[in-house]
Amino acid sequence: MSKTMKTALSLAALLAAGAAQAQVNCGATSGRVNIVGNEFPAIRTVAANAAKCQTGNLTVKSNLTANHQRINLPGMQGNPAEYTSAIIATSSIVALINENVIRPLDALVAAHGQDIPRNQLITIDGKVMAVAFMANSQHLVFRKDILAQVGAEPPKTYEDMIRIGRLIRERGILKNPIGGAYKAGWSLAQEFVNMYTGHGGEFFKPGSAEVAINNPRGIAALNTMKALTELMHPDFLTHDNNETSAEWKSGNVAMMNMWGSRTGVLMAREGNDPKVAENTAVGAPMTVGGGATPATTLWWDGWTVARNIPDEDARATFLAMKNGISPAILNDETMGQAVWMIAGYKPAPVNQGVMQTMAMGARPYPMLPYMGLLHTALGDGIAPFLQGRKDAATTLADIEKAYNTAAKEKGFLK
Repeated sequence: MSKTMKTALSLAALLAAGAAQAQVNCGATSGRVNIVGNEFPAIRTVAANAAKCQTGNLTVKSNLTANHQRINLPGMQGNPAEYTSAIIATSSIVALINENVIRPLDALVAAHGQDIPRNQLITIDGKVMAVAFMANSQHLVFRKDILAQVGAEPPKTYEDMIRIGRLIRERGILKNPIGGAYKAGWSLAQEFVNMYTGHGGEFFKPGSAEVAINNPRGIAALNTMKALTELMHPDFLTHDNNETSAEWKSGNVAMMNMWGSRTGVLMAREGNDPKVAENTAVGAPMTVGGGATPATTLWWDGWTVARNIPDEDARATFLAMKNGISPAILNDETMGQAVWMIAGYKPAPVNQGVMQTMAMGARPYPMLPYMGLLHTALGDGIAPFLQGRKDAATTLADIEKAYNTAAKEKGFLK
């Protein structure tokens, strides 16, 4: 695979899902399907619809968990692979491709998927490697009632968010008014990716795998993150998306940057404090540092098929997953779960954050074979700065050093 992946997916056209996709019968009567993926409502819907393909000789199972990125690769490295399909996103497909555990889908698309709209086919280096079914991004979520108490409009910049957060604390309304998925590791790295993007930073020198984050934009991104954490729960380094959402549901947070795919459960009356649910609203992604580029990234979620499985299981998996994303899944309950790339999708109010992210021209997450190494180095290296144990320049220098070591081991750098 080339060092710079070439993708045929146009993120600007994510919603052009094409009316050609029609509801289909599964078409498989035997085989084994075992799905691994993240755990949130949209993916639960896809897995449940795929499971409807199960017959006496066709088994369909799924393991949906927040730890999916820890288990999907080892679960596909065996022969035969434990998992026949991994539901992945823009960044997480890279590790599976680098380790050669997912198969090109061109032959299966030609035989069974000619009605799948082309813009859902994730084509990397000329081969279809995944089928996308939803767009996603992180954007503003806020409490209307709390902002009204301090006479504030929804923040359009991170500087606004910090100012409003300090005002909320000063008024004694909430002690820790800002939330965020700042758990050390993947989540923390993603928040840096967002912030650095908003500051106009480029992660690598043009046309190379040479990292380039130790600069004024990188330092500014870290300083903004630290200012936010001063208004967060003291244990912010342990808060992933699930814990941050729980803090929101408990009424402890007034503003946060959250995935669009998770906002529906925050606004639902069932299982939530009615006051919190009815006052939860979504907004556009914020900018930072006077820039015009949103401090977020555009993503897609999709499914793959394992390489190390019999062709019978690969065919059954393809057909089951195709059924999992058929227009039949769209109804009043599921329409707001995601920005679906499925014929018949109509954006719900809860989806407006992702829609506005796209309208503002947010940049896609860098789908590069070495970006995962940088993401890991960021997730491992930022916490000491936020804890006051390192300065920003030293933090970034150490992250670059860790990345360089990993990139040389993988052959991306000499």
